[in-house]
Amino acid sequence: MQENVKWIDFDTMEKFMIDVFKGIGVPEEDAKICADVLIWADKRGIDSHGSNRLKPIYYDRIKDGIQFPVTNFEIVKEGPTTAVVDGHHGMGMVIGRRSMEMAIEKAKKYGMGMVAVRNSTHYGAAGYYADMAAKAGMIGITGTNARPSIAPTFGVENMLGTNPLTFGMPTDEDFPFLLDCATSITQRGKIEVYAKLGKKMPEGWVIDENGDYQTDPDKVLGDLVKGTAALTPLGGAGEELGGYKGYGYATVVEILSAALQGGSYLKMLTGFKDGKKVPYCLGHFFIAIDVSAFIELDEFKKTTGNILRELRSSKKAKGHDRIYTAGEKEYETWLYRKDKGVPVNLETLKEIIAVRDELGLEGYDF
Repeated sequence: MQENVKWIDFDTMEKFMIDVFKGIGVPEEDAKICADVLIWADKRGIDSHGSNRLKPIYYDRIKDGIQFPVTNFEIVKEGPTTAVVDGHHGMGMVIGRRSMEMAIEKAKKYGMGMVAVRNSTHYGAAGYYADMAAKAGMIGITGTNARPSIAPTFGVENMLGTNPLTFGMPTDEDFPFLLDCATSITQRGKIEVYAKLGKKMPEGWVIDENGDYQTDPDKVLGDLVKGTAALTPLGGAGEELGGYKGYGYATVVEILSAALQGGSYLKMLTGFKDGKKVPYCLGHFFIAIDVSAFIELDEFKKTTGNILRELRSSKKAKGHDRIYTAGEKEYETWLYRKDKGVPVNLETLKEIIAVRDELGLEGYDF
């Protein structure tokens, strides 16, 4: 998906995003965190969660008054290994970063740490936070609920969010094992990318009220908001290909993102009340497990690396010469992009220029 794009170097894009966040009222240190989360995704080819979402998910929501630029990070309850946080509809990336830092600090002292969050907002790519733990020599686990998108198995109504269940683990290779994916076949960010590129989606991603597949991304994005379309869970519609498994995992994430912290769930997360936009009230959870509480870190890394290398070296299917492990493609994308920058599609470029001009930011000749 890199035709008709403009490459913008990472330093310029990150600085621009920091200035945009500051321009909309986010304190400088928080603006740096927000930009870091987005550029992290861009560097790894997770274009659905990078600068592509600067305007529609963050800038516009702050302007609409349903997300607050200044984050009130309130610790509601805390124990040696646990905490409950209320984000008060501040910046999800700031809430997420601070929450995983808390979980890591608790794990350093007691072997494990978990933080549950309520009243947050979109926190970017979940893998960012699992990667934080992996870099600290820990196993990181995180998840978040989201506005209704997924239909339950045998249903057609969007009830569950795309609800990623994400794991990060350190290895002896140049990149961690990092599994970050929605519990649906796809997610809204990818559909937004298809819409901007004017491409039809594959059949099987989305169903309408009658259970029929839909492939027009523009129509689907509108219908998801209206509740007349739904994403299929991992495995697809029905049970034949295991769709009930994706549905089940999405439900696990919903429970852990709401029930532990007294948060909102399912249709409470639509972002609308009485026809008016309201905060999304998202919930997250962050878990850090200190590897050294179980085994020497280097031994864990070596065993993990051996597992991944054996998987990649196993017999290949006809027509394929490589097997990948989670995090490998993203690392290779970084190697490719590090000297090129962010590939910005033309629709996103228009959004970036509009934000630049609206805020009167100088020095950015896009």
